[in-house]
Amino acid sequence: MFSTSKPQETAVLVGLVTAAQPADKASEYLDELAFLAETAGAFTRKRFTQKMDRPDPRTYVGTGKLEEIAIYVKAENIDLVLFDDELSASQMRNIEREFNPDPLEASVKVLDRSTLILDIFARRAQSAQSKTQVELAQHEYLLPRLTRMWTHLSKQKGGIGMKGPGEKEIETDRRIIRNRISLLKERLELIDRQNATQRKNRGKTIRVALVGYTNVGKSTLMNLLSKSDVFAENKLFATLDATVRKVVVNHVPFLLSDTVGFIRKLPHHLVESFKSTLDEVRESDILVHVVDLSHPNFEEQMEVVLQTLRDLQAADKPMLTVFNKVDRWEDARKEHHDEPEFLEEHPSVDQLQQSWMAKTSGNAMFISATSKINIEELREKLSQMVRTSWFERYPHSHDFF
Repeated sequence: MFSTSKPQETAVLVGLVTAAQPADKASEYLDELAFLAETAGAFTRKRFTQKMDRPDPRTYVGTGKLEEIAIYVKAENIDLVLFDDELSASQMRNIEREFNPDPLEASVKVLDRSTLILDIFARRAQSAQSKTQVELAQHEYLLPRLTRMWTHLSKQKGGIGMKGPGEKEIETDRRIIRNRISLLKERLELIDRQNATQRKNRGKTIRVALVGYTNVGKSTLMNLLSKSDVFAENKLFATLDATVRKVVVNHVPFLLSDTVGFIRKLPHHLVESFKSTLDEVRESDILVHVVDLSHPNFEEQMEVVLQTLRDLQAADKPMLTVFNKVDRWEDARKEHHDEPEFLEEHPSVDQLQQSWMAKTSGNAMFISATSKINIEELREKLSQMVRTSWFERYPHSHDFF
């Protein structure tokens, strides 16, 4: 019996070690790129890094390194070459020539991190709004790269990176692409107005938004707090559309929303296109910043989120920082109980709590959404913050609602 499933695509990853991005940081970024590839459905076979002062303006890596990668890709029949940074149109063309000398017989796809993220978003988009947002971001990103993208598209074998906004020959025309961008922007404006009306219809209810880096457990926490069934899995960008649920804790009602996760090196066009989805963040009364405590660089992830909130002009809202996955943190300490250096770098949860409670003026909690550790305490804290927000907004109100 023959299988109808497509074979899993294979990939190699390419990154740089620079003064601004030392080896350990480059390795971490490639770990994230590998996770992105896995989310898209590809298996990473090998990683290539090169130490340089800055990316080569022609080929990103040096010509010798590019030849080394090309030899490996050809010998191992690799499908994808993924670069960890955004490539310019000229870099993309030069690199493609190395892997596909004959564009009509192209067999190797060259993608940068931005294209990969856009592809994942295109596959994850469910609502009319998110589909429109992703298509707009794709068109704006691909417009300067049209010469490369469409020359041999009819010969491409599909798969990762080919979930394009429309694989039609007519879209090689830049004028048509620009017209399409204008149409998509008009469509988004209409959707935004409809969503704004819906938000107004929610009345005086206090709004709480879950924010955080991608894959930190926001959707799992959403399910716990709202007793709903929001899609959650161990992949990046499991949630694209903002999900809103009414929650009642200790007779205190509020609206809880789950939003798209943030990530480093997020394509600019994607951030711009998804600002309407992030209105749930901008218009919320309280932010719950969910952090994956078990991640080795959780503090850097926190800064990515905080910078994004600053970009959205939403960083001044009341915020509760929720450190998730404390069970994994404690398990790691038990595993390395006889390593003083490890324990020094990984203090106990009690010590962490004392430190972060001071840094956040008491607005920090340590939980595990999967093991349901401190969930009731989190509910109590949220109900207190919602009450406070209500009476600050309506100081002359005698009754809560």
